Amino acid sequence: MSVFSVMEHLPPFESTVAAHGATVLRVCRAVVGHDDADDAWSETFLAALKAYPSLATGSNIEAWLVTIAHRKSLDILRARARRPIPVAEMADAPSPDHRSDAFHDLWPLVARLPLKQRQAVAYHYIVGLPHPQIAEIVGATPAAVRRAASDGIAALRRARRDARSESGPQPPREKGRS
Repeated sequence: MSVFSVMEHLPPFESTVAAHGATVLRVCRAVVGHDDADDAWSETFLAALKAYPSLATGSNIEAWLVTIAHRKSLDILRARARRPIPVAEMADAPSPDHRSDAFHDLWPLVARLPLKQRQAVAYHYIVGLPHPQIAEIVGATPAAVRRAASDGIAALRRARRDARSESGPQPPREKGRS
């Protein structure tokens, strides 16, 4: 059975495009606007051409094409949302959402930790991995990773306390907080 014998119940695809092309273009313009409507229209008829031989007898071709156009237009909208937005200049500093003075001060202290402590602290406290999984990654035992993370946190607390004492008097601590 050839493709043409299957399609005997359908009009030629060219006449379908001629009959419903304007409707499909209106749907595309309504969803994606004039700039991307031609692309959505083309994508619609490419997809329709592939599926056209399997269209069931008696199908509402216009509704079928509108459904395809709607989905192709949504694909274009999703792709548009993922495109980078060009800017005149790139920011040199982190965005205000990612800037934290406390965290900013912490990175140099973390960088001074020995490698195993730095890995254990970063993987456990920043990434959130459990000690056994970190042990597999770094090739150590879970107990050794737990110890390295604990030593790293203790070293960070000492370094942070030392840095604060060098910068002047600190406000008194609240009772019950460590």
